[in-house]
Amino acid sequence: MNEYHYIEVRNLVKNYGAGNIKINAVDDVSFHVNKGEFIGIMGASGSGKTTILNILSTIDNMSDGQVFYDKVDISGMNEAELSDFRQKNLGFVFQDYNLLDTLTIEENILLPLALSGEKKEEIENRIKNISETLHIEDILNKFPCEVSGGQKQRAACARALVNHPKLILADEPTGALDSKSSAMLLRTLQVMNRELGATILMVTHDVFSACYCERILFLSDGKINAELDRGNRNKRDYLNCILDIQSKIGGEDIYAE
Repeated sequence: MNEYHYIEVRNLVKNYGAGNIKINAVDDVSFHVNKGEFIGIMGASGSGKTTILNILSTIDNMSDGQVFYDKVDISGMNEAELSDFRQKNLGFVFQDYNLLDTLTIEENILLPLALSGEKKEEIENRIKNISETLHIEDILNKFPCEVSGGQKQRAACARALVNHPKLILADEPTGALDSKSSAMLLRTLQVMNRELGATILMVTHDVFSACYCERILFLSDGKINAELDRGNRNKRDYLNCILDIQSKIGGEDIYAE
């Protein structure tokens, strides 16, 4: 690779089916993510955005192509190597939180640290710092059933970030939230990106969520059909640009909330 990028996706292909009956869920997709970027992937249902996220998260296998994380090619790793890589390098924020109901918020957040064998003092320091940054220090001793959806999602963000991952992958993170909680979560992701230096890749079909990203990739039929940098645009102009591109490439979900 001539130019260094934090994450490099090269000629990614994902096929489903066999023989003469194959569906290209992802069709020769290439893009990069620089360290500290907040990137969105947009597209209608079936466009391939979640498939790409699953491949980048090592949950799904690619049919062809290469994915590099900090110059390390993960496409040739075996299952044990992928599991170790995932634990050490990736953080996840899901639509349904994925918090364990039998653990307190604090225990949910520290789980990645416990699995990686961090010392007790280091765990306590990280929990303190991340909970204060994300304003959840007052709910650490509560269980998920005792807090709001927005608080659950911020706890999920804390868990994603506490292990200092190379990349945070967010899959429709506002999908289960009301508008107020959604705005709070998106501001939280911005804090994670701008103040804590997290590199974030977020899949979304919601234009209002996409406005928080600095760069957006637009998918249609498994291909990247457009790319948009926010640049110096204000939020209204950026929103209009997103809507304009979506209307040109097609997408039934462009006005979804």
